[in-house]
Amino acid sequence: MTKKNALGRGLGALIDGVEKEVLEKKVEANMEISVDSIEANPFQPRTSFDEQSLEELAGSIKKLGIVQPLTVRDAGSGRYQLIAGERRLRAARLAGLTHVPAYVRTADDQAMLELALVENIQREDLDAVEVAISFQRLIEECKLTQEQLSDRVGKQRSTISNYLRLLKLPAEIQLGIKNKHLMMGHARTLVNIEDQKQQISVYYKIIDGELSVRQAEELVRQLQTEKIKDPEKVERKKKLNEDFLQLSDHLNKLFSAKVNFRINEKGKGKIVIAFETTEDMERILGVFDRLNS
Repeated sequence: MTKKNALGRGLGALIDGVEKEVLEKKVEANMEISVDSIEANPFQPRTSFDEQSLEELAGSIKKLGIVQPLTVRDAGSGRYQLIAGERRLRAARLAGLTHVPAYVRTADDQAMLELALVENIQREDLDAVEVAISFQRLIEECKLTQEQLSDRVGKQRSTISNYLRLLKLPAEIQLGIKNKHLMMGHARTLVNIEDQKQQISVYYKIIDGELSVRQAEELVRQLQTEKIKDPEKVERKKKLNEDFLQLSDHLNKLFSAKVNFRINEKGKGKIVIAFETTEDMERILGVFDRLNS
């Protein structure tokens, strides 16, 4: 029998000894509600949203749907008030969605919600993204600091921070984590990449190459090292090496000896002609004499 996901089953699946009917009136996870029935949160401190970022999120939602449900408060008469997720709601509207997944709360359920989420986090069958969402909900909805959250769930603050950073990853990668394509170690490595397109590119390299966490970390280190280098200097040095390689071949034949170049990025350097014996050196000097005559 397939084990159902705890986050999608409401509080009845999370807290023992509480009547199911009562709990369902308190919170129901992943309920699909009409976008038109959601009212803005009057206490939302954020007043401006980056339009390009919203368009990108809307494109992701069109392709993948909403990974992290919104949180709303039941306002009665079929209306809901947004608590968390305004950016997702705006992007959903841009994407043309008529309904969105949401956690629905009543006005007096904060203590029960906190208890449910804390207990849910302790379960071992949750994927890393589900744990991260639970942490985020505790912070946003229950007004907890990371220090308070650390005490509630019995985890170090650094662990909580690592989980929360997963929610900054593109939805495509979050789904990969949920579908067990990536381990937590892989995900932490991807978070260290700033560019979202590069994150996705490395994500597919990890999957296609079946890379271990250590191999993924090495790949990201290489990418970051290449990024630090000045592209113009790298290209200039590459061109110098190609030009002097041809000249080196010519001089090797001319002196019948190994000729090497030591060149820096500015083009300065020295020519080194190797010899095996003093007689070999005299032979090479004789070549210089003939060239000067």
